[in-house]
Amino acid sequence: MIEYKEKILKDIEKIPESKLHTIYMIVHILINELTTDKPKKRASLKGIWKGTKIDYSLINEAKKSMFYYEYK
Repeated sequence: MIEYKEKILKDIEKIPESKLHTIYMIVHILINELTTDKPKKRASLKGIWKGTKIDYSLINEAKKSMFYYEYK
């Protein structure tokens, strides 16, 4: 049975050189997330929508832009 490390290395060989920097950054983010004991405290988003008026027309407009294929 091929070990996961070998599978990962084989898959990395298929990635173009121009994309390796992005893969490198992603790997380090994953390593940091997987090896950190405590989850990082996230900032509160309370009040981010304060003073904003959202109605169904805005929601429908957003749906149409995201799911345009359903509104043809």
